[in-house]
Amino acid sequence: MPYTFTLASTIPASPRAVYDAWLDSSGHSEMTGAKAKASRKVGGAFTAWDGYIQGKNLELVEAKRIVQSWRTSEFSDADADSILTITLAPAEGGAKLTLEHSNVPDGHKSYENGGWEDNYFAPMKKYFAALKKP
Repeated sequence: MPYTFTLASTIPASPRAVYDAWLDSSGHSEMTGAKAKASRKVGGAFTAWDGYIQGKNLELVEAKRIVQSWRTSEFSDADADSILTITLAPAEGGAKLTLEHSNVPDGHKSYENGGWEDNYFAPMKKYFAALKKP
């Protein structure tokens, strides 16, 4: 039975900077440390983590919201795409990134159990903090 979970983190950058980096091939690659091919268009396809992740942009609201279909190479052919909703808002110290990951197939708990923190939030914090240094 697919499940949904929500995580949040403060990233040391503006909502605009996070939004732009997420939807830019080199920005996404640099902030995660792995090759990505991104799109800034609704319906546009993307890959991340050297092709481990793939999907499409379903909804884009400038500097506020990104909704993407999302699947990894570990999903079975019978698994539907999961849905990733990223909401960005100004916060003290940067942008509050709230991530809702829905329709996640059973057996893929690593997302919730440190996967997002280790592979996205921590590298993003390091990337954006380094950009702020003179």
